[in-house]
Amino acid sequence: MKKVLALVLAAAMAFSMVACGGNKTATSGAAEGTATGSSNITVQLGPNPETLDPALNSAIDGGNLILTTFEGLLIIDENNEVQPGQAESWEVSEDGLTWTFHLREGLKWSDGTDLDANDFVYTFKRVADPATAAPYSATVVGMVAGYEEAMNGNPDALQVSAPDANTFVVTLAHPCTYFDKIAAFSTLSPVQQETIEANGDAWATTPETYVSNGPYYMTDWTVGQQIVLTKNPYYNGGWDSSKIVTDTITFLLMEDSTAAYTAFQTGQASLVRDVPTEEIPSLTGTPEFHVDPIMGTSYMSMNLQNELFQDVNVRKALSLALDRDYIANTVQQGTYLPAYELTGPGITDADGTTSYMDNSGKNWIPTDYEESKKQAQEALAAAGYPNGEGFPTITYTTNDSGYNKAVAEYMQQCYKEVLGINLEIEIVEWSSFTPLRRSGDYEMARNGWVFDYNDPSNILELFMTENGNNDGKYSNAKYDELMNNTNIADVEQRFANLHAAEELLMSEYAMIPIAHNSDFWLQSTDLQGVWHSPYGYWYLQYAYIGEPSEGTVAESESVADSTAAESTASEAASSEAAESVASEASSSEAASSEAAESAVSEAASSEAAESASTAA
Repeated sequence: MKKVLALVLAAAMAFSMVACGGNKTATSGAAEGTATGSSNITVQLGPNPETLDPALNSAIDGGNLILTTFEGLLIIDENNEVQPGQAESWEVSEDGLTWTFHLREGLKWSDGTDLDANDFVYTFKRVADPATAAPYSATVVGMVAGYEEAMNGNPDALQVSAPDANTFVVTLAHPCTYFDKIAAFSTLSPVQQETIEANGDAWATTPETYVSNGPYYMTDWTVGQQIVLTKNPYYNGGWDSSKIVTDTITFLLMEDSTAAYTAFQTGQASLVRDVPTEEIPSLTGTPEFHVDPIMGTSYMSMNLQNELFQDVNVRKALSLALDRDYIANTVQQGTYLPAYELTGPGITDADGTTSYMDNSGKNWIPTDYEESKKQAQEALAAAGYPNGEGFPTITYTTNDSGYNKAVAEYMQQCYKEVLGINLEIEIVEWSSFTPLRRSGDYEMARNGWVFDYNDPSNILELFMTENGNNDGKYSNAKYDELMNNTNIADVEQRFANLHAAEELLMSEYAMIPIAHNSDFWLQSTDLQGVWHSPYGYWYLQYAYIGEPSEGTVAESESVADSTAAESTASEAASSEAAESVASEASSSEAASSEAAESAVSEAASSEAAESASTAA
């Protein structure tokens, strides 16, 4: 595990250095390899998706499918850079408020009908329409002029227009320097108005009505079994059509990691995301096993509408009682990094190069676990529950995949030993989990976020009162004001406001950060042309079965592997960091309870890496 940990640390440091620069997992391009003529590629990237409507999806499993079947105005390439998509060019006015996109000639939907700028007008207004209830609404169009009026029931007030069929104009209420990344985000993928009006929400549930515009389109959906995508003959966009060489891509819809692992071992699937955690020690170091840090944080939500969690001392006690180093390096076998703040590695500060988290306060959660436990016990006593006396049993809800169950069992026993309180675990299937959490039908729940673009606002805005992904129902007028005041052109002041907002959020223990995320998966060495992004997506547009040409970097190489190989400085740093973490983990393990260790011993029976959601 030291090797895995060293690689993860090295990669995390590399992310903090390169930010939105190049992602080292990038393929060198399908054209540089030799395809063997495979007409189908089969992958497993999650269970049956909750939704495949771009406006409603907030999960990575759905996102992977949408990225393959749709294309927005812009795209993100294998180097993690913004490139032309359905728009072949764009320009921004001097004041930063008017973005004009020039669409390609001859755009088509997968049914062969014309697609033009009016389809983007419809799409943007649909996302802003409160009747749609798009969870990303404020995130992706909240900066567009007229948004507030649109959210009050008049979506036509949103300032987007189509002066002609090939020109789409967006007028912002305030400058947004990263709007190009938002224009590439899947929520704003164009959708066909006629199809939606004719079929309602059911349009995104069957191949017959799932009209799209990306490199592939859906031709089969057997619920709970598979989704088949077929190469789109009408595709015209930012991806190089000469590299789109595979006829069909089959997504196996599996939530059971053991079944996914079996599919990989038998050759049924060339890539599986859900790997049984008990297999990780034996897989580590093999050419088919990959670990990539991603820009994301796992945390626990407390339902702040529940009177119990309205006491900040209760929230503080529940957060500080947990040994994050032990969770990341023992329960999660060193594949994650402990989180003592919400915004993690890879996110940059105002200058675009400095790590944002390095400039954040570090006194919210002590890294010394003995001190953290002491403060947790004091906080619970201050809340009126000394040694847990009189504290009601609380229920923790999670889905059973990856390390989720093992972490829940650690929490259960840790809370009992450190705080003297009882925690019951409720396991919910993935298909029901996110709707339950979004509706607030829980007490405590597993949560998490993978960034959609490199800006701290992307995770901090989740805790604004009206945000559609505010699952914990946190509401603080001062916090909302600080976040609203990040909509300014002054970059230094903007980031000062972001830091102030996070400090307020952390000081109120509005959530319980646990770990900074990584993805780990199995990928056949024969599968080429695929890359994994720091935002947790797999890009399959150029996927094929074949052999890379001589001198070509292996397309499936992980960020961790390439970083460790390419950077002597990172190697030295990661080795030093690994030894330091290993040493800390030893003392942490000694401090952790026997009961906690027993929970970890059951991690091997835990099911596999879940279909994590962007809102996961």
